[in-house]
Amino acid sequence: MTDNGHANPSLDLLRGFEVAARHLNFTRAADELFITQSAVSRQIKTLEDRLGVALFVRQAKGLRLTEAGGQLYHAVSSALRQVNEAMDGLSRRTRSSLLTVTSTLGFCALWLIPRLGQFNKLFPEVEVRIAANDRILNLDRERIDLSIRYSPLHPAPKAATWLFDEQLMPVCSPALLATPERPLSQLRDLRHHTLLHLDDPDNPSPWLSWSYWLDATSLGGLKPSGSLMFNYYDQVIRAALAGQGVALGRTVLVRDLLQDGSLVAPFPERVGTDRGYWLVEAGHARGRREVTMFADWIAEMARSEAASHDTAATKSKSQQPRRKGKRA
Repeated sequence: MTDNGHANPSLDLLRGFEVAARHLNFTRAADELFITQSAVSRQIKTLEDRLGVALFVRQAKGLRLTEAGGQLYHAVSSALRQVNEAMDGLSRRTRSSLLTVTSTLGFCALWLIPRLGQFNKLFPEVEVRIAANDRILNLDRERIDLSIRYSPLHPAPKAATWLFDEQLMPVCSPALLATPERPLSQLRDLRHHTLLHLDDPDNPSPWLSWSYWLDATSLGGLKPSGSLMFNYYDQVIRAALAGQGVALGRTVLVRDLLQDGSLVAPFPERVGTDRGYWLVEAGHARGRREVTMFADWIAEMARSEAASHDTAATKSKSQQPRRKGKRA
């Protein structure tokens, strides 16, 4: 109870106030709290009535904190931060083996998840959580331990470990090679086929486009028989597996499918990009045993696969065109 006999505001009211004060916008606060804008307004009105002071000034251009609101925001945000840090520390002590890893949807679906069984056999005590997202997440804010980031070779992400570079080559279902009326024996035969495109307006990637690849192989004027577009790369590959057309295979992501024969690469031509994959460790995760184990494991997997790829490339070096881009 307070000195004036009124009950102290509930934690929910203070949490709602902190979010509204941080955004200075009830609608954005409602989105973060997963409630309605009117519910946020009611929470603020209830809190103001309990305290007997106005916390916000409603203006035509938005909200502004009053002097009392600013004082309360400073105190509440500091207190909530301390509570969250304490709870997070307790949670990590009781669940110290939980490891959260993020990467792009394509890398998670086509490379990481198929290999997680190997990590689980080596370290069954470690619980791995995959947080796939094509956006670059703030690792500390999202409480993510490790990120496999797809980014330019230069400059490298800060304190990052190099994993893979990337090349592009046409890939398709073996069934497409068995249609004599639509051959795939030379590059210009692509004109007989449907090309499968990655077309994500939220994450434009011109270096992964067919126009980029065709220009690099002096086929910029080629007109395919059709086109299909997808906003996620794993969808492009699923369409290729279903025999719906020819996709641009990203060497790291389609290697398994080429090795088991699910996909074939009808031509030896490859075009490099200036992107690659880096391992980034969150500041809060450094020194944790399970983080080190996963980081060492994925780095060793990358070295092993790169060595295997380099051996195979050496055997067929005479068939390979000059690559664009360089490994960092």
